[in-house]
Amino acid sequence: MTEDRGRNSIRVDLQLIADMIEPGSRVLDVGCGDGALLENLAQLKQVDGRGVELSAEGVNACVSAGLSVIQGDADTDLDDYPENAFDFVVLSQTLQTMRAPRKVLENLSRIGRHAIVSFPNFGHWRVRAHLFFRGRMPVNDNLPYQWYGTPNIHLCTIRDFVLLCEEMGITIQRSISLDHRGQVRRIGGHLGSANFFGEQAVFLLRR
Repeated sequence: MTEDRGRNSIRVDLQLIADMIEPGSRVLDVGCGDGALLENLAQLKQVDGRGVELSAEGVNACVSAGLSVIQGDADTDLDDYPENAFDFVVLSQTLQTMRAPRKVLENLSRIGRHAIVSFPNFGHWRVRAHLFFRGRMPVNDNLPYQWYGTPNIHLCTIRDFVLLCEEMGITIQRSISLDHRGQVRRIGGHLGSANFFGEQAVFLLRR
């Protein structure tokens, strides 16, 4: 494996996810991209890591780095995994691209003892202001695509996600928001302010 995927070389949300995962755990990273999180966890926490990635480019990058990753579609292929097959199942910045996000969330919580989900918050004040003053869909670092070319098809807010977890009977063990500077804040009972000021959110879940 390469030596440049230490804790400070990955995205802030991935660092927070890595902090939630116990050393030596069995981990499935769904939508793992180029494998940055899996490689970080293998180096620093000696996890037994597996990955699922839709793009051939991502799979090739992972395999080249010596990671155990297969090509697959989270919308359909997670049905084939047995219950409690992993200690942690991760879905990072991918939920909004799913055709059936509720079904995917059900599978995450079924496959793993814990699920960790991160996503861009469409309730952030900059998004609200952009829509209000410009009347156009926002384009920024967290939502970097024009509306006609975006892979994001089910955008949600932090409040939306919390309410969905309550509806599904999923327990939120830990919840964190990040602002545009990468400053981390616990959500806890501060749902309104987190929904307004948080550009991204990370949730640790269990059934």
